[in-house]
Amino acid sequence: MHYDPRINNHGLPHDPYKALVAPRPIGWISSLDKAGRPNLAPYSFFNAVSDHPHLVMFCSFTAKDSQSNAEATGEFVCNFATYDLRNEMNQTSAPLPEGQSEFEFAGLEMVPSLAVKPPRVKASPIAMECVTVETVALKDAKGQRARYSAIIGEVVMIHIDEKVLVNGMVDLSLAQPIARAGYLDYVHVTGAFQMSRPR
Repeated sequence: MHYDPRINNHGLPHDPYKALVAPRPIGWISSLDKAGRPNLAPYSFFNAVSDHPHLVMFCSFTAKDSQSNAEATGEFVCNFATYDLRNEMNQTSAPLPEGQSEFEFAGLEMVPSLAVKPPRVKASPIAMECVTVETVALKDAKGQRARYSAIIGEVVMIHIDEKVLVNGMVDLSLAQPIARAGYLDYVHVTGAFQMSRPR
């Protein structure tokens, strides 16, 4: 089959696009609003985009709290969403009233960050503290403004639980990050394989 995603003439019960670009890592973004109230939300349009400097980005559909907070305060934290924390991660996607803490709602403990003000998820084995670099308003091929914005941050501090380190390297089978697939599907890492690049 083939279809034009601009008009979604696929004839399927659901748009398969998110199942085609998958799995997508989840950026579990913690931030503070201008009043200092914590916010925590998962974003499946998330990834590392550079390692020199270390840049990550998450995309927000309309200016939700994470975007507004990252822009207003200039800081956010990317926490690893893991299989063990899958239910708590899902709870933090709930549309809570403004100012209500997703940490408290999901029963998650906060821990202070070292280089930025937003807290980290204590139970998460990996976290990246970020300084907001810029927000990019996304557009389509005709230059029309999309409802998504990409928030880019520079990683200024990284936390790794030594329990997920083996011989000096992160073992993802121990961390078991979860990722978003299509529909209501998620996957999680339980193993890895290695290949060397051709020389």
